[in-house]
Amino acid sequence: MSVRLAIVEDNAGFRESLVRMLNDAPGFSCAQAYRTAEEALRGIPNASPDVVLMDINLPGMSGVECVRRLHAVVPPVRVIMLTVYENTENIYAALKAGASGYILKRTSPAKLLEAIRDVVDGGAPMSSAIARKVVLSFQAQPPVGGNVENLSSREQEVLDMLAKGYLYKEISDQLDLGLGTIKTYVRRIYEKLHVQSRTEAVIKYLGQENPKER
Repeated sequence: MSVRLAIVEDNAGFRESLVRMLNDAPGFSCAQAYRTAEEALRGIPNASPDVVLMDINLPGMSGVECVRRLHAVVPPVRVIMLTVYENTENIYAALKAGASGYILKRTSPAKLLEAIRDVVDGGAPMSSAIARKVVLSFQAQPPVGGNVENLSSREQEVLDMLAKGYLYKEISDQLDLGLGTIKTYVRRIYEKLHVQSRTEAVIKYLGQENPKER
């Protein structure tokens, strides 16, 4: 089944290259490409793509605000921020608005396609540089508590890799486990920590010492 995408990007050259890359990739298609957030808000609700690739710095309304408004009218839509900005303020604003992932524009096409597949499978992909910033920021915050001690050693291992920004497929390869098994571990982690997303799980995980490092 093909993953249907929409792009919101004001740079014409980058937008067109993304459209070509996605349409040339097996299992992906891009039928909608918008220059502004305002255009996207008019078109995306009717087009119902599986995933939206969203820039932050758009003319007029910002990409973050566009994500917030999209989720108000089409809650199931998954949005990956695809941007050059890697400061924590933009990252948190985008995730809080409802973005499912945060990827830098310099990411290779292969990694971007992996990230899109990951978010379709319920993941929350982040570029490694972004993941490091998130980890460092959370480590600098006061502990928030949690139930990490209730996780099995394998679940802690999976959560540690999630916190470092690994995609589900990368975790599967690193641990030599099936993708379905990794998804099962992630679901159990969410249940045990009483969270709904990777970001919430990482916050709880980094809010206390890593048991493996004690």
